[in-house]
Amino acid sequence: MSAAPVPEHVAKFRTEYQREQPGKHYVGWAHFAFTSLGSLSVIAFALSQLSEVRPMEWLMVPAAFLLANGVEYFGHRGPMHHRRKGLGLVFRRHTQQHHHFFTHDAMAYQSSHDFRMVLFPPVLLLFFLGGIATPLGALFFLLGSPNLGWLFVATGMGYYLTYEWLHFCYHLPADHLVARLPGMAALRQHHQAHHDLRKMGHFNFNITFPLGDWLFGTVWKELGAQSSPKA
Repeated sequence: MSAAPVPEHVAKFRTEYQREQPGKHYVGWAHFAFTSLGSLSVIAFALSQLSEVRPMEWLMVPAAFLLANGVEYFGHRGPMHHRRKGLGLVFRRHTQQHHHFFTHDAMAYQSSHDFRMVLFPPVLLLFFLGGIATPLGALFFLLGSPNLGWLFVATGMGYYLTYEWLHFCYHLPADHLVARLPGMAALRQHHQAHHDLRKMGHFNFNITFPLGDWLFGTVWKELGAQSSPKA
C-alpha cells in the first residue's frame, strides 16, 4: 500500500496534536482489540441468554437498529458539530480535532498511533454498556420479557461495534483491499464528503448506514449546477 501525500495544513495539525498530546503509552492495536473483543464478548453473552425466542420478540432487532441509527444521526448532527452546554469535550474532540486530523483529501491514518483519532476512547465502550445498553435492556427485560432485554443489548452493542469497524475502514489507505470493496467504497465516499470542512456541519452525518441522511435530506449530491453557477 502506498501512502498518499498529506496536505501541508493537515500535516502541521497532526504534528502539533502529537506534540501537545504525545500519548507515549498508547498502543493502537491494543485499543482496537479492546473495542472489538469487549463488544463481541458482551454480544456473545447476551445471545447466550436467549431462550425460545418468539417471532414477535425478534422485531426488537430491527427496532433497536433503527433507534441506534437515529441516535447516531442526531448525535453527530447535533453536539458533535454544534457546541452544546456540558458537551464541549465532544465538540472539541470531533469537530476541532478529528475533522482537522483527517480531511476529505487526507482520510488515511499514517500509523497505528493515529487510531486514537479514529476509534472512540476505550472508556466510551464502558459508558455505552453501563449507561445506555444495560439500563434500557433492563427496562425491556422487566416490562417486556428477558429475551427483549437481551436482544436489545446484543443489537445495541452490535451497532456500536459496526460503527467502530466501519469508521476504522473509512480511514484505511485508499488502496487497501477492504477500502476498495464495492459496498465499502460507497460508504467511504459518503463519509469522505462529510470530512470536507465546508460540508461537515450540513451533510452526511450517518457513519454506518445513511438512513437518517436519506430520511432528512442531508445526503450530499454534487450536481453540475452547484459547481457551475449561472452568470
